[in-house]
Amino acid sequence: MDLVVRTEHGAVRGTVNGEISAFKGIPYAAPLDGPRRFQAPVAPERWGGVRDASAFSASVPQPAIMPGVPLLWNPGDRTDSLSLNVWTPDLGGGLPVMVWIHGGAFLGGATDSPAYDAARLASDGVVVVTVNYRVGYEGFGWVADAPANRGILDQLAALRWVRENIAAFGGDPGNVTIFGESAGATSVAALIAGSAGQGLFHRAIAQSLGNLYSDEDEARKIGELIAGRLDVPATAEALGSVPSEAIHAAQSPVMQEMNADRAAWTNSTAYAVVLDGEVLSELPWEALRSGAARGVDLISGYNTDETKMFTVGLPAEAKDPAAMAQGLRLAPSVVDEYRAGYPGVDDAELYTVMLSDQLFRMPSTWLAEGHAAGGGRSYLYEFSWPLPGLGGALGACHGLDVPFTFGVSESELTAVWFEGTVPPDFEDLSGELRGAWVSFATTGDPGWPAYTAADRSARIWNVPPTVVADPIKPSREIWRHRFPA
Repeated sequence: MDLVVRTEHGAVRGTVNGEISAFKGIPYAAPLDGPRRFQAPVAPERWGGVRDASAFSASVPQPAIMPGVPLLWNPGDRTDSLSLNVWTPDLGGGLPVMVWIHGGAFLGGATDSPAYDAARLASDGVVVVTVNYRVGYEGFGWVADAPANRGILDQLAALRWVRENIAAFGGDPGNVTIFGESAGATSVAALIAGSAGQGLFHRAIAQSLGNLYSDEDEARKIGELIAGRLDVPATAEALGSVPSEAIHAAQSPVMQEMNADRAAWTNSTAYAVVLDGEVLSELPWEALRSGAARGVDLISGYNTDETKMFTVGLPAEAKDPAAMAQGLRLAPSVVDEYRAGYPGVDDAELYTVMLSDQLFRMPSTWLAEGHAAGGGRSYLYEFSWPLPGLGGALGACHGLDVPFTFGVSESELTAVWFEGTVPPDFEDLSGELRGAWVSFATTGDPGWPAYTAADRSARIWNVPPTVVADPIKPSREIWRHRFPA
């Protein structure tokens, strides 16, 4: 079978496995050469003949972000890394389209991870697209003569590619759902709050929305700290002559300084979506309250034990709720409120709950709440299935929903979490979750009641799935001052 599809920039040849056709490494923007690494994306050049689309492109520049995980990028890798991949069950189908934006704290991540193999999700009746976008300084660092949020601009360029080309792959450009996890969910929230009016997508799923937003002053200050260590001006031309690995080396001590004084910074990482007035003018949940994306259906949710994967190795004495409250700029009295709201939970556990709330659980809740208040159709969920391995120490930790989303039980993620044995609940829960996501992408209804201020209904993803009202009410009320009624 000759799997050749013509796009607006040239023809591509994919591969077929069973009933799923895959097309990988298709460029949606020009290579990241020289100053272009720090400028807005531009269209790729057209190519003649048929381009091989059987393998992923190189990843965008990035350092190693987790010990023991294989490097995603190495110096000398090809620069044509602004690419996307398409999985389709029917080249003539007119099917719903789901566009995945990966996580990685805006420091790393790539679509060639086995965890993001979309063949199984596509087999449920959707065309799935996964997108590489710039991370780190190239994507989000301050550059004096270039736009902010270049990683988001990349995502918008990819969505324009989808609008122009996806019909040739069996997708319906009039029914596009964007979905992403962690920094990918942060991106999804920024897109719906700032770009819903462009008509590039119609529904959105934000899985564990990361609280990674900063003002322009903080972005500039961090950029100056990093560029100062490189001894170059923060311009596209000057930075374009600096090897990416040198930038990675310079950003590491800056991030260590930020972590040592958490209260002095909005974020604990060097990169975030900047409130630049172009891509995004205000925090997404505030924009949604004003009706910024009223016509876009939204699912937003979090995992019960988000930050256990970050705190599990800390000694008990380091898990001090009072110190956490100070670092989060919360009043000291908040610790007593947490103790009252979560009776029977010790202080070490409360430390993790507080951090989970600040980083993921509250932003995810606020997004659903803000969208409902702004007149949009909004759904909330909590992924609570606890990881049975590792002595149960991680619970329903950050990222655990990703294998269930794609139906991939063997990847670099599950190698650690599942300890070589697929849990017996995996297939049932993955099938339920995928079914809900595909139903939502198809009709706008995931199968549980919409979130409203009256009942605050939420899907609880466990075996079996249930629906409850206001699942983390104590936390929501404690943080209410950040999201006033």
